Amino acid sequence: MARAVVRTSYVRIARALRRVGSRAGSRAPARPGGRGRTGPAPFGPAPHPLARALGLFAVVVAGAWLGLLVVGGVRAPVGPMDTSMALRPSLTGGTEINVSPLGALALDSHTAPIRLDVDVDRLDPVRAQALVEHPERISGLQEEIAADVLDGTRELAVRSCVAVVSGATALGLVVYRRPRRALAAGGLALALLAVSGASAYATWNPKSVLEPRFSGLLSSAPSVVGSARSIVTEFDVYQRELARLVTNVTKLYDATSTLPTYQPDPTTIRVLHVSDIHLNPASWHIVGSLVEQYDIDLIIDSGDTMDHGSAAENVFLNPISSLGAPYVWVRGNHDSAATQEYLEGLRNVHVLDGGRAVTVAGVRVAGIGDPQFTPDRTVVAAGDDAERVAGRQLADALRAQTRAGTPVDVAVVHNPVAAHQTDGAVPLVLSGHVHRRVDEVLPNGTRLKIEGSTGGGGLRAVEKEEPEKVHASVLYLDRDTRRLQAWDEITLGGLGLTTAEVARHVPDEVLPGTPPTPSGTPSGTPSGTPSAAPSGTAPGTAPGTSPPTGRPVPPAAPPPGRSSAPAPRP
Repeated sequence: MARAVVRTSYVRIARALRRVGSRAGSRAPARPGGRGRTGPAPFGPAPHPLARALGLFAVVVAGAWLGLLVVGGVRAPVGPMDTSMALRPSLTGGTEINVSPLGALALDSHTAPIRLDVDVDRLDPVRAQALVEHPERISGLQEEIAADVLDGTRELAVRSCVAVVSGATALGLVVYRRPRRALAAGGLALALLAVSGASAYATWNPKSVLEPRFSGLLSSAPSVVGSARSIVTEFDVYQRELARLVTNVTKLYDATSTLPTYQPDPTTIRVLHVSDIHLNPASWHIVGSLVEQYDIDLIIDSGDTMDHGSAAENVFLNPISSLGAPYVWVRGNHDSAATQEYLEGLRNVHVLDGGRAVTVAGVRVAGIGDPQFTPDRTVVAAGDDAERVAGRQLADALRAQTRAGTPVDVAVVHNPVAAHQTDGAVPLVLSGHVHRRVDEVLPNGTRLKIEGSTGGGGLRAVEKEEPEKVHASVLYLDRDTRRLQAWDEITLGGLGLTTAEVARHVPDEVLPGTPPTPSGTPSGTPSGTPSAAPSGTAPGTAPGTSPPTGRPVPPAAPPPGRSSAPAPRP
C-alpha cells in the first residue's frame, strides 16, 4: 500500500514538473520558405537559467524524498529492542524516537536538513530474557547499544545514498527524458546528502540524550524515572527501584482488598481526605476501593494531584468523575492553572478557590488554591509570606460566610502555613503538602488535620531508598452539627511493601458523655495476623508516625459485634 502511494506520488509530481517545464520551454520555429515541416508556434521565450536551476533543484529534492520513502529505512537491533531507522527531510534536524503507543521523545542531536527517525517496534523476548538471566551483561549494555546504533547508522547511510541517487535520477529521467539531465539530478542529490551529513557530523551534540523533550504519555517520564543524568550516574539504584515499581501494582491491590468494610449508617457523614497524589495512577484504585468499602459521601483533595501541572498530564484526572462520590479539590503548588481549568470541566468535581464555598453531601466546604506554582522555575517562589496572605483571604471569606448565616463546616488549603491563618474562623481545616500526618488543635479552637501523601510521594518515589507510605483518612461528621466525631487513619505500605493498617481515633472533646465512635465501625475481621504497634508507639498509631492529639479508642469501646482498629495486616 505504501509503495503504491509513493508510485502514485511519483507520477503526479513528474507530470506537474513536466507541465511546468513545457510551459517554460519553446518549440522549434517553422523552416523558412514556407515549405517543408512546420512545428507549432512557440509557447514563450526560452527559460531563464535561474528558472532552469530551480526546476532542477525541485526535481532533485522531490526525487530524493520519494527515494527515502521507498527504500530509505533499515531495521536494526539496538540492545534488547528491534528498531526501524530512517532519514527524513527536515528544516531543523534532530532525532525523534517513537515509542508507540506511549509517545515520543525528541533530541537536539544535530542541525542539518535531515532528521533521524527511530521507531521502537518491539522488545525482543530472547534478548530481554538473556539480560534477566545474566544481569552481569547490564554493565556492558551501554557499549552494546552504542555499537548497535553505529552499525545501524552505517547501513542507513549506505541505503540512504542509494535511495537518494536512485530517486532523483528516476524522477529526472521522467521529467526531462534526457539521460544526461537525469544523471545530473542524481549527482546533485548525492552532493546535497553529503553536505547534509557533514553538517550533521559537525553539529553533533552527544549531550542531547540528557535533555530530551517528551510528548504523549512519555511526558510524565521524568517524574517516573528521574532525570537522565541520575539514571546514568545511579543506574544500579534505578534498577532496584524500577523492579519494586513493577511489582508494586499487584501488591497494592492485595493490600486494599483486605481492608475492613463499614456498614452504611445515616447518622454520620463520611468524608475521605486525600492529598499529594503526585500523578500516581495507583491512587485512583485505592481511592475507589475506599469509597466503596467505607461508603464515602464526599472526597476532599487538598492539592498536589499533579507533578508538573502540564497539559499533557490532564488525562490523568479523568478517573475522578467515576470514583463514586463528589470530589472537592483545591490547587496545590504542583497544580497549574491549566490543571484547575481542566478539573472545572469534569463531572462531579467542585473546584474551590478564592474562599469560594459549596455545600456538598450536607457539608459546607470552602477553600483557596495555593498561590504558588513551584514547577515554573522562571518565577521566584514567594515563600510562606504568600501562603499567609492566602490564608488570611480564606479566613476573611469564612467570617463573611458566618455573618451571612451560612457558616462553613470544613476549610481546605494545601499548605499548612495558610491553614494556620484560619484559626477561630472554622471548626476544621484540612491541608497536605508536607507528606506526613499531623493532627493539631490550634490556639483558638480550630482543628488542623494534615494528610500524608495518598500517592506515596508519587511515582518519583523510586528515587528514594525508603518509599513513602500511602496515607488517607476517613472523617466521620455528625449529620446535624457537621462536627468531627472520629476519624480512621488508613496507611498502606509504599512501593514494594504490602502492609495495611487502620487506626481509629476520637477527639478529646467528643469522649465525655458521648458515644466514643460513630455507628458503622468495621464489621467483622478479615483473616490474617493483627497488626501491632511497635514498642514505644501509642496503640492505634501507624508505625513511623507521631501519635495524634485525639486518643485512640479503647478496645472495649466499639459496640457489640464490631471490631476496633487497627485492622489486620494482609
